[in-house]
This record gives sequence, C-alpha cells and structure tokens, in this order.
Amino acid sequence: MNSHNKIARWLGRGIVITLGLLVLIAASYVIYMQSHYYRIKDHQKLTIKDPQQAELAPGQEYTALTYNIGFGAYNQKYSFFMDTGRMVDGQKTQGKYGTAVNKQTVLADTNGAVTTLKQQQPDFALMQEVDTNSTRSFHVDQVQKIQQSFPNYASVFASNFHSGYIFLPLNNPHGSVRSGLLSLSKYRISQAERRKYPVTSSFISKFTDLDRCFEVLTIPVKNHKQLLLINSHMSAYDKGGEMRKKQLKLLNHVMDAAVAQGDYVIVGGDFNHAFGTKMLTHFKNKQQVPDWVSVLSSKNITSKMRIVHATNEDQVPTCRATDIPYQKGVNYETVIDGFLVSPNVTAHATNLDTQFQYADHNPVKLSFTLQ
Repeated sequence: MNSHNKIARWLGRGIVITLGLLVLIAASYVIYMQSHYYRIKDHQKLTIKDPQQAELAPGQEYTALTYNIGFGAYNQKYSFFMDTGRMVDGQKTQGKYGTAVNKQTVLADTNGAVTTLKQQQPDFALMQEVDTNSTRSFHVDQVQKIQQSFPNYASVFASNFHSGYIFLPLNNPHGSVRSGLLSLSKYRISQAERRKYPVTSSFISKFTDLDRCFEVLTIPVKNHKQLLLINSHMSAYDKGGEMRKKQLKLLNHVMDAAVAQGDYVIVGGDFNHAFGTKMLTHFKNKQQVPDWVSVLSSKNITSKMRIVHATNEDQVPTCRATDIPYQKGVNYETVIDGFLVSPNVTAHATNLDTQFQYADHNPVKLSFTLQ
C-alpha cells in the first residue's frame, strides 16, 4: 500500500470516528435535555409571600401596572439570537446574544425597572420574564431583588421557564433558565393559582419553549365579591399561531366563568398579540411586520370582556423588535402589552414611555374602579 492510500485510509477513519463522536455527543445531549424536561401540572397552588390585610372597596380608584422586564438584558443596545426579521428593503436580520451582555447590565436594568415601578407606586404590579437563577442573567435573583424593594407588598411567583443547559448560540449559550411571572399587591390575596397554558410538544421546540402559564390571584372586595387579577404571558414563537389560539380559548373560558359568577376580572400582561389590526403597522419604522405578531381583537376574546386601549397608544408602543439593537424609527414597534377588564370594571390605561431603556417592553398602567 503506498503512502497516499495510507493517508486516505487514515483520513477516512478519522472522519468516521469524528462523525461517530458527534452523533454520540448529540444523542447524549438529547438524553440530558429529556432528563431535565417536565411540564408543571395545571391548578398549582402558589405561595403568597408577605400577605397584606387591606381589602378593596367598590367605587374607589386603584392602579395596576404590567411590565415585561426581559430578564434584565434588553436595553437599547441588545438583540436576541432567536429573533429574526427583515428590513423594508428585504435584508434579513438576526439578533446576536444568548445571554445578557454582562452581570452589570442585568443589575442596572433590574434597578431601572424597579425605579420605574417605584415612580408609579401601583397598587398591583404584574411582571413577566423575571429570573431567579439563570445563566442568561448571570444568576441574578431578580425576584428577590424586586421583593426586597417592595417590602409592603404581597408577592406571588409562578415559574414559566425551566430548562436544562441550552447550548445555543454556540458562541454565547443561553444556558439553564429559571424564570417566571411575579405579581405584587398592596391588598390581601386570599388565594393564588397557576393555570397551565397549552404549549408545543414537538421534539426539539419543547426543550426551548417556555412552560407558558398565567397566575390567577383572588382578591377579596368589601362588598363580599372578589377581584380575579390575572398575570399572563402568552406564546411568541408559535408558527401559525396554533398555540396562541388554544391559549386564548383557555383564558376565555376562565374569564367567562368568573364573570358569570359576578366576579370582577382584570387580565394584564404580555399578550404577544397586537392590540387590534391597526397596531400591526401603525408605527413608522424601517422593518417589515415580523412573523411572531398576531392580532388581539373583540373577535377572539369573549364578549364578556373588553380590551382597554391606552389613551396614548397612537404615540407610545409597548414592544420593539429585538432582532437588531434599538433605534427609534428603525425597529418595528407595536402594542402587545396591556389589560382586559370585565363589564363591572371602569378603567383607562396609559402606555409609559421609558424609551425601552431597561427592557424591550414599555410598561402599561391601568387606573380602575370596581363598580
């Protein structure tokens, strides 16, 4: 056998061994992710930390605020690796980072969100994408930091993202995630429950998709009724919108049942649906409408509830595209955060313009009165 044949033979063996190792690594990783995969059961009772005793009264005005804080990563310079889009001229775009830029950024953005909340002093705060112990947020416990910043509030936390170590992107892995919904209340919460949203069960997507849910807080009212305050975060990465349709069906069922028994109902959160067809293209920018945006309208929510359109929604968006860093007038913007209320609740809302300094969302403040 000449030297050229020997070299070819060794190269062939090397390629086979390398391919075998890659298959073994991939199979081992799938087994690892499967061993860490689970979905939290429906109707989970949630712990109420630092319970308050004051009760709501009809005829008095209260405030609630919803804010997706984006795990302390999404300041104006940030883009997320899973987000893709197109500029108006057809140029494709994709985000860069799998984690926050650094721990200092997480701390600064978390503190900025806390300062925003303190400036507004809402009676209730509904937050999404709040991390407890995640690679992506450098293991900053945002839940604890926020709870410590509001010692005179009751708080309820529900997990909606728990994963093994996600090795994507390879140059900046997203890592393991522990995150969820955090709600604060100045008033007594008699019970708190986690409701499970339908989510994908496809083989690959299930490992990276959130364990979507909504919190249902039962808050007593002095007229012997109760307010059901719901903190919700619906799916975004949902090709064809099938999961979101199922999630809306469940949410509608819960809202219908509560209204039927005479409760007050308020739902706040990140709906990942534009608030009406108008909001799909309302804000001038240099990007095409992204695939992840669906529309929320009176056609797909129960007739027993109504969308509270912010008085300034034409001027202030609540969400910006994160496939590129933020530049006003360049990134796609829309309104996907806000509130739904039952007929026995009088309410108006305002989108708070933070210029996306601390998150890819702007908070929304609701002023409401129980009739």
